[in-house]
Amino acid sequence: MKSNLPPRVVSRRGMTLLELTVIIVVMLALIAVLAIGSRAWKRAGDRSACVMNLRNFQMATRSYQNIYGYYFGGQPQMEYGTRDISRHLLEKGYISQGLHDQANGSRPCAGGGTYHSAAPDVFPMPGELYMKCSLSATEDHEPEPSTAADW
Repeated sequence: MKSNLPPRVVSRRGMTLLELTVIIVVMLALIAVLAIGSRAWKRAGDRSACVMNLRNFQMATRSYQNIYGYYFGGQPQMEYGTRDISRHLLEKGYISQGLHDQANGSRPCAGGGTYHSAAPDVFPMPGELYMKCSLSATEDHEPEPSTAADW
């Protein structure tokens, strides 16, 4: 006697080894793309934080110079036992202790570079920055020349 019932279908549960391998490869590719993107994102954030530090310090220097009537290329009067501009800015409240430490090279910028000034006791000429980051050549930790001239 023949049955009119369809043959029994056996359903598989789980995944084959090939399917599992494909999923793992796709996941690893996504993780690699995220890692590369996050590294670039961090570098861009470090660069912008460094440029903002340079900007804040430059604007504080120009404000101090304008308020107290100093000329470009001139030196501040001897105060607090020094002519160092960053020390004067700190003592007068123009910059924070952290920015002062960065200006003196005792604290790195966000990217790990150090700030240095060619002449820490001389007001820079128009269009020149008071200090620069050591990563300005390699990591592009410097502002655009057109914007820096306005500071």
